Amino acid sequence: MLQRLHGFWDQEEGQDLIEYTLLMTFIVMAVFALIGAGHPAVVGIWTTTNQHISIANMAAQGGS
Repeated sequence: MLQRLHGFWDQEEGQDLIEYTLLMTFIVMAVFALIGAGHPAVVGIWTTTNQHISIANMAAQGGS
């Protein structure tokens, strides 16, 4: 049992996979945090843009 545990401890084959997984997890969490912090600004830009497109569409169709 102790030899098996020691052999498992010495193997480094999966170490890279774990490191890359942790790195990707950190990046995803950072992106979510940045998007969450800028959420009100993004919603404001989206709303204003949609309003301007609607007004332009009505003007292009000859409406007021």
